[in-house]
Order: sequence, then C-alpha cells, then structure tokens
Amino acid sequence: MKLFQKLLVVVLLFLIVSCVNDDEFSTPVLEITDPDLDGEIITIAQLVNLYEQAVLIEADNLGINATSEADITALRSTFRLDLAETNRYVEGFVISSDASGNWFEELIIQDKANNPTAGVRVLIDESPLFTYYEVGRKVFVKLGNATLNNQAIGGLWIGDSNGVLTLGMTDNLDKIPAPAQFSFMQRSAIIEEIIPLEVTIEDFSNELENIFVKLTDVQFIKEDVIDGSVTYAGEPLDEFDGERELVHCATGQSTIVSTSTFANFKSILLPDGRGSISGVLTRNFFGDTYNIAINNPEALIFDETDRCDPVEIDCGPASGMGENILFEEFFETQTNNNPIMGNGWTNYHEEGTQAWEAYTSTGQNASLGRSARIASAFSGDARTVSWLITPPLDFTSNTGETLRFRTSNSFADGSRLTILFSNDWDGDVTTIAASTWDVLAAADIVADNDFFGNWIDSGIVDLSCVTGTGYVAFRYNGSGNASFDGTYELDEIQIKAN
Repeated sequence: MKLFQKLLVVVLLFLIVSCVNDDEFSTPVLEITDPDLDGEIITIAQLVNLYEQAVLIEADNLGINATSEADITALRSTFRLDLAETNRYVEGFVISSDASGNWFEELIIQDKANNPTAGVRVLIDESPLFTYYEVGRKVFVKLGNATLNNQAIGGLWIGDSNGVLTLGMTDNLDKIPAPAQFSFMQRSAIIEEIIPLEVTIEDFSNELENIFVKLTDVQFIKEDVIDGSVTYAGEPLDEFDGERELVHCATGQSTIVSTSTFANFKSILLPDGRGSISGVLTRNFFGDTYNIAINNPEALIFDETDRCDPVEIDCGPASGMGENILFEEFFETQTNNNPIMGNGWTNYHEEGTQAWEAYTSTGQNASLGRSARIASAFSGDARTVSWLITPPLDFTSNTGETLRFRTSNSFADGSRLTILFSNDWDGDVTTIAASTWDVLAAADIVADNDFFGNWIDSGIVDLSCVTGTGYVAFRYNGSGNASFDGTYELDEIQIKAN
C-alpha cells in the first residue's frame, strides 16, 4: 500500500511538471473589481464644502466674526466635524507613496488624476501602504459608521491637522486602526497616471493643499548646493525632517522641500542644477509654512546647469565705519502711516499696491522711535514687489565706504527682504526692473524665526570695492496670500566713507 502511494505521488508530480512549457511557471493574476458600495459617493470638493459650511455654522454659534480671516483660521485649527451619520463615501486618487519612506501611515488623495481641484489626507495606522494603495489608484473612503467583525466602530471625523485637511478617527483625528482599514478603505480597479498640476510658489493657497503639484524653473539655494554640499535630510541638525529652501528663478520667491529623516534617500546630495519638482503641497509639522513633500528623488528633474543665482557683492570684512556721512536716515521726520518720502528716497511699488511707510509702535514689537515698514497683509495683491532706494551716491571719489542698518519683522512668513546695489540704474522708476541689481550678501537681515521684538544689526557692510555712482535698495517680495504677507521693519540706515 505504501509503495502504491509513493508511485502515485511520483506519477502526479511528473504529470504536473510535464504540463509546463520551457520550465516557466505562470503567476496567478489577482483581479480587482470595483467594490459594491452601500452609500452615496461624493467628491473631495463636496467633502471640503461640507466641512467649511460646518465651520461657518460653528463660528455663528460661538459669535465669531465669519469675515475675520484670523478668527476663522483659529477656529478651523480646533474644529472637528463628525461624519458618523453621513452614509457616504468620498472618492479620490492616491498621490502619495511611502515606498521610499518619506510618508508614514498616511495617504494623500485628490479628486482627479488630471487638473485636480481638492485633496485630503487619510490617516491609517499601517505601514507600508504603497503595496496596496499605489500612486494613481482610485479609492473610496467610507465616511459614516463602519463595522469590524460585526461590531460597530464608529465613523470618521474631518478637521485641520498640521495645517491640512485630514480624515481620522475620533475628534482627535486618530489614525484608522490597521485591522479596521478595510472597513473604511475600498480599492477601485482603476489606476490612472497622475498629471501634476503646474503652479508657481505665489499660487500656494489652502485650496491647493493635498494636491500633486509641479514647480518649474526652480533651484535649491546657493548656500546648500554651491557653497556647501547638503543632503535631503541627512545633516546632523535634521532631527525629524530636513527642510531645504527652493527658489523660483523668475520671482525670487521661495518654499521648503521637506524630507523625512526616515526616507531611504535622505543622504543623497541635493541636485545643484535648475529645473522642475513634482510633489504634494502640504505644510510643516506646526502647520504654519507650506512644504513640498516628494515621493522619491525622481520627482526632481534638474537638468539645466545654468543657475539663476544673483551676483553677490562681497568686499571682504570691514573693520569700522568712517566719519564722512554719505547718507543717513532714522525716519524721525517722516509722517506715520504715510509713504516714506524726501531725503532723496525712491519709494516705488513695482507690483502690487503697497509702499514703504513710516510708523511708530510700543510694547514687545516696539519701533526705534519712528521707523519704516513694508507689508502686504490684506492687500489682495497677487504679488507685491516694493523698493526703497537711496539717492545716488559717489563711490568713485570716496574711499572706505560702508553700510549699516537694522531690521526687524512681524512674522515675515514667506515674504523676503533683499538688500541690493546698482551702479547702472539711471534713477527712473520705469528702468528699475531692467537695471542690474547685485546682492549685498554680507548684510545680516532679520529672519522669519527671529523673535519679532528684536532688531537685528546688519553689521558693517564693506562697499569699498564698488565704483561709480551707485544706489542701495531695500526690496520687499511678498503677496496678499497669508503665507507670504509678512512685515519687515527698517531703521538707522548709515552709509559712510573715510
């Protein structure tokens, strides 16, 4: 009997092997069919509108002014909407991938594969997720009450987490537990190519958050890739994320590329060229700064070697300032809340509506007596470019020229103040943009993370290596967008020679 059984096994194995041609075994194909959903399907845009309407209703209940952007933003940061009783699913396409480790226990989905209009983050206590939810996969997320093993587990909540709209469990927006993910997540058979939405940094807004975007004509700052060799997130001070500044060549506006220190490409050097980047528009951990988060380094195509770095003037260290005053301004004779004028100043807004103005302030953010400031908050400007330029100064007959000033800010956000020099501008405001303006790189300028009450000394900036008739300019770049509408303050400007 045992011999017969052994012979039978041998015969069966022979028959199985003989049925395979050329020693090739076929892999079973797993077919995915569209799920049979038990509720209404809505778009992400409809979900966002549902949330925004609930925010306004809550504002009315609390007596909050619905027209106050600051008050509504503060309310939105804590408000959560319970979706348990909504028998609905939201549909979207996956745009994030944790295959390289730059995302963790979260999916970002947007409403369309091409020309998206809305996106949302879904928190799931599972890793990895890319093996089941590939980029481009259409998914359905159950919003209302769900069950697990015939036990009710509640529904999802929606709210602001780390500055972006997020779906999670309970009013804490907890992650969907791994065993319950399939109670809420359903895959479609559809996989589409995700076409990034081409935007500029100036376009960034709440409406573009959680959307796969593309920036063109950008580069990492010179300090990270030319003067230094910085990685995505492998530097000693990169504790949780590496944040690298990316500049738009056409406007000088910048944003942050954020990379997790757990990403498998964290130790790769940043590319030193110029080109495009595609990634998800999100925010930093604190929710106060826009970030671009990529799925992998292939998201960057920096194939242009011609960088757009501005020319920098660096005359070397200056030991002190001379006694001959070429120009001086402490703004004490200016009129508060009026544009800076007189004393040879050119006060010009190249783009937008905002000009440099005089002001006084007390308290923690006190002015230095009367000071100058520039801001684009509540301006409604798509872009703000404002110049404050000194009168012409003689850098040929004088020697040992130096510059010194002080700056402060009131939450600069993504706006930028740059100190420039030109010796080919003719004094006509219509030729400012066409003239050559070089950066005075040695000047220290207040940073966004400096305490808003501090006034930062520029240090003594040596100008002795420049010649001709020249101008020093303080140029502000910002917009009416809340992320780029910061305020810079300026005072105690002195230009001297021996």
